[in-house]
Amino acid sequence: MTRETPPKLEPGDSLRRRQLLTRRKLLEDLVRTTTLALGGSLLSGCGIFSDWTLRELTQSHYLRMSPDELESVVLRIEGDVFKRYRKRPVVNVEPAETGVRYVQALDLSVCIGCGRCREGCFQENNQSRDPSIKWITMLHSEKQEIWRLHDTRAFENPPLKKDDHQYYLPLGCQQCENPSCAKACPARATWKEPDGIIVIDYNWCIGCRYCQAACPYGARKFNWRQPSIPSNDINPMMHYLGNRPRMMGVVEKCTFCIQRVRAGIEPACVAVCPVRARKFGDLNDPTSEVHFIVNEVRTIKLKEDLGTKPRFYYYFSAGLT
Repeated sequence: MTRETPPKLEPGDSLRRRQLLTRRKLLEDLVRTTTLALGGSLLSGCGIFSDWTLRELTQSHYLRMSPDELESVVLRIEGDVFKRYRKRPVVNVEPAETGVRYVQALDLSVCIGCGRCREGCFQENNQSRDPSIKWITMLHSEKQEIWRLHDTRAFENPPLKKDDHQYYLPLGCQQCENPSCAKACPARATWKEPDGIIVIDYNWCIGCRYCQAACPYGARKFNWRQPSIPSNDINPMMHYLGNRPRMMGVVEKCTFCIQRVRAGIEPACVAVCPVRARKFGDLNDPTSEVHFIVNEVRTIKLKEDLGTKPRFYYYFSAGLT
């Protein structure tokens, strides 16, 4: 298995380099010093710093792990999930396919605002039930105001029927080509994969929420409390960089259902849409539907003037032949 090298720090990022190194060294020194001072048996008994926690805190960045270390980490995560939820998971580490560039398009003239994409995403990606965290926000607006996001309104309950004077706009991570969130992260815990998916190594997230503040789409969610998911609701099909259970104090977001797309299955939001308003595929494939939409249909990218270069396209099929 081949994986990309870690994102390089630019010469002007000396401060971030110091922050990154300081964070790891601080955690390692803190845990080891506390362990020596209080004694391993006492720590294990009181649950402050068990051997499990020590390994987690000193774990290498995903992109720097050796195959043996990655295998050990995956086994540890699978064991923890089974212990907590009594379900046997499979945590995948499938790398990005070479030459692939994933994008998604959404037909606003077809979307009925039912919210099934949001619920499908919610179930598929092991999002917290209490407190409730959902990666997709459902917006609606008068037709003439749909592109002024400050005039749109979020809603929870789907409309009883489609209002011809309203447009519905599901909003989530735009999987930007030039992601401001990744630039803002001082720990380099979030980055863009070769296939274009923006991912997070939860074990390296320090909870500063800089990425959340930098995202102009409000796509990132922070776990203020320990996420809670009933055992019966856990999806055992997981990816290390995607829907494995998160912990308190980390940020999460949409990954285009990385556990599905890297197994050759379309994202849950696309699969459950009753009107097929969502399209997903490889932009580099000239035979794909998304390639035709992006190149032959007038599309809109949200807040394009900010230079983030979103790879989520909105369009209207009404009037097309």
